[in-house]
Amino acid sequence: MTAETLAPDVLRSVFGACPSGVVAVCGTVAGEPVGMAISTFVPVSLDPPLVAVCVQQSSRTWPVLREVPVLGLSVLAHPHEHAARSLAARSGDRFAGIATSATGGAVHLDGSVAQLTCSVDGETVTGDHLLVLLRVHSARSNDDADPLVFHRSGFTGVRTHGEERT
Repeated sequence: MTAETLAPDVLRSVFGACPSGVVAVCGTVAGEPVGMAISTFVPVSLDPPLVAVCVQQSSRTWPVLREVPVLGLSVLAHPHEHAARSLAARSGDRFAGIATSATGGAVHLDGSVAQLTCSVDGETVTGDHLLVLLRVHSARSNDDADPLVFHRSGFTGVRTHGEERT
């Protein structure tokens, strides 16, 4: 079987069966927060500290964010479903009702599972997406937060701390 014979709806279904975390990528542009939600985030290296994200080539937000000197990456927590949907919207105020904090141009969502401050280290075209390599300048985790998970085109949680999320 070759890639040409794989129907996009079949691939979408198979890829959707793989649960993934949801990450907000945000920065400050002209004094205002700009951001997007992504579901492909990969820790890459401890030394040097690197992570990668995948962004659709058709994104209108990424060309703006790639020019920001530092970006805030927030691994979204279970209560962030509204934020994930808002940051994925094509129009409107993406930050309405979302508590954030900004430091040095990086914007993080409050209450996230983890927060990283990064800069763009490189970018590679990978099919209909861009694979973006980011250098991590600072990072912290929140052990009291449970992650938001994207699975089969919807949001769910995971069981942590002995408690089941749905």
